[in-house]
Amino acid sequence: MKIAVRKRKIGNIPVLEVVPEHLIYEPLPLIIYYHGWQTSKELVLTQGRKLARENFRVILPDAANHGERKTQLSEIPSLIFWQSIHTNLFEFSYLVDFFENLGLVNGQIAVGGVSMGGMTTCGLLCQHPEITAAACVMGSPSMIGYRERIQKHAGAAGFFVPDDYQLLLGWIEAYDLQTQPEKLAGRPLLFWHGTEDEKIPYDDVETFVQGHPEANLTFISREERHLVRGETMDQVTAFFVEQLGKSTDSL
Repeated sequence: MKIAVRKRKIGNIPVLEVVPEHLIYEPLPLIIYYHGWQTSKELVLTQGRKLARENFRVILPDAANHGERKTQLSEIPSLIFWQSIHTNLFEFSYLVDFFENLGLVNGQIAVGGVSMGGMTTCGLLCQHPEITAAACVMGSPSMIGYRERIQKHAGAAGFFVPDDYQLLLGWIEAYDLQTQPEKLAGRPLLFWHGTEDEKIPYDDVETFVQGHPEANLTFISREERHLVRGETMDQVTAFFVEQLGKSTDSL
C-alpha cells in the first residue's frame, strides 16, 4: 500500500496529512496525533504511517512553539509548555472542522499523542464528547497534579515562578481528566507508560487506572524510561484498529 504524506497548512497550523494514496478523497476515520515537548510533527510520522496503513486519515500538527512554529523558550518555567498544550486544545476543533467540511471524515474522530501530546489527549476528552477513542502515550490524566509538581520543583530550584502561577493556568481545571473521569463516558482510552519514566510520573497513570476499574481503559506498562519504541507504536495502532477499524474493513 502506498502512503501519501502531504505537507499542508490549515490556517496557520503546519500539519502532515498521512493517508493511503488510493483513499485520499474518501471519508475515513480521522485521527489527530500530537507530538511531545520540544519535538515536532515529523517525530511522530512513523506512528502516522503505521496508522494510515490501516486506512485511517492521520493528521500530525506542529504544536505552537514547535517545529515550523518554533520560538525561543521563556525563562519562566513551563510557560511555553502550557501555552503549547492550550493552543492544541484551541486548534483541535478547527482541524476537525476543516476535514469534515471537505467530506473526508466518516463520523469517527480519534485523538492520541506522546508526552505533552498525551496530556493534550486527556484534556480533549474532558470537553469533546465527539471523540470516539483516544491513546495517551507517556502522558498524564492529571494536569493539575503536573502543574503543582512543576511549581514545587521550579521554586525549589530557584527559578522565578509568578505568585499567581495557578491563576494564570486556571483553564487547566476544565481539562483535568483526573478530577472528572466521568467525562470518559465509556469511551475507550489507551494508556501506555514506562515504569521508569523520568519526565512524566508513571504513578499518575497507574493511580488513575486503578481508581477507575469501571472505565473502558487499556493500560500497557513496560520497564522503560521516557521513550517510544516500535513495539509501542504497533500497540497504539492495534488499539485504534480494534476501536475504529470495523468501518474500514471494506476499503
